[in-house]
Amino acid sequence: MSTNKMLKTAIYENFIQFLHQKEQYENRETGVFIEELRKMIEVVSTLNMTELHTIACIGELEPINVTSIAEKMNLSKGNTSKVTNKLLKAGWVRKAQLNDNKKEVYFRLTTAGKKLFALHDELHNKEQQRMYKFLDKYSESELDLIKQLFGDLVDFYR
Repeated sequence: MSTNKMLKTAIYENFIQFLHQKEQYENRETGVFIEELRKMIEVVSTLNMTELHTIACIGELEPINVTSIAEKMNLSKGNTSKVTNKLLKAGWVRKAQLNDNKKEVYFRLTTAGKKLFALHDELHNKEQQRMYKFLDKYSESELDLIKQLFGDLVDFYR
């Protein structure tokens, strides 16, 4: 086997192992997050990550309509409507209308939704700092290559 092929095989195997490790890490972190949520808001929740990220999207951009949420999150409008309706019924979000457009429905966070948004934002900031610390060991040229690699991976999986 050529050196090039052996390198590609090793990269592929490391990538698969990375995906498995990432999934296990996310499962652990989701459990920790839900436990933190239960402590802080005293609500037992059945939120999934799409619903949680929809709350984050609304919190960042409120007031925001279904079309804009769908575009921002790269979801279908139908799926976004289902998610926002579930969040509405659970009391995380509320409907709003703008003074100049009574026809269009917009979403805003409720008080509970704002608490969840703040907790989610705090955990994302911690994770971002953890990633920055991890990346400190790489030179600027290596960081450029890593940036290109992840950009290419995003394109590959589109």
